Amino acid sequence: MRYHNITKDDMLNGDGLRVVLWVAGCSHCCRECHNPVTWDPNGGLEFDDAAKQEIFEELSKDYVSGITFSGGDPLHYQNIREVTRLAREIRERFPDKTIWLYTGSTWEEVQGEEVLKYLDVLVDGEFKIDLFDPNLHWKGSSNQKVINVPDSLKTGKIILHCS
Repeated sequence: MRYHNITKDDMLNGDGLRVVLWVAGCSHCCRECHNPVTWDPNGGLEFDDAAKQEIFEELSKDYVSGITFSGGDPLHYQNIREVTRLAREIRERFPDKTIWLYTGSTWEEVQGEEVLKYLDVLVDGEFKIDLFDPNLHWKGSSNQKVINVPDSLKTGKIILHCS
């Protein structure tokens, strides 16, 4: 897996102060995407032990609420295995931290993916400029859903995350 950035003390990509891993690779290529530099799966830097340690150091801080996976697309075929492995390890080491993930795929398209077991919130769907609304919380366009993953997996239907 490759990545472009690790953002610290982020307040825009989920509840509370977060660390954000911006992965490389996206096949959705949404028109007017805010981060097209992350589309190339061969761009950025190799995700190595130093990058993982940087994330763990941030997550060990009491005031950090959790991690958000964004990009690019964390569920791009070149990312999903490593993102799943990292999410599993974070869930084991930091059980009280929340894990958010942004993807251009829909909830229906990602059913059966192991990574869902480790997520608290999934923001799904491609960004659509014609549905853009700057007043939306944690998403850019009205077609996207901010999903409470544990409750949705339990009930078998989409339960939206409420803040």
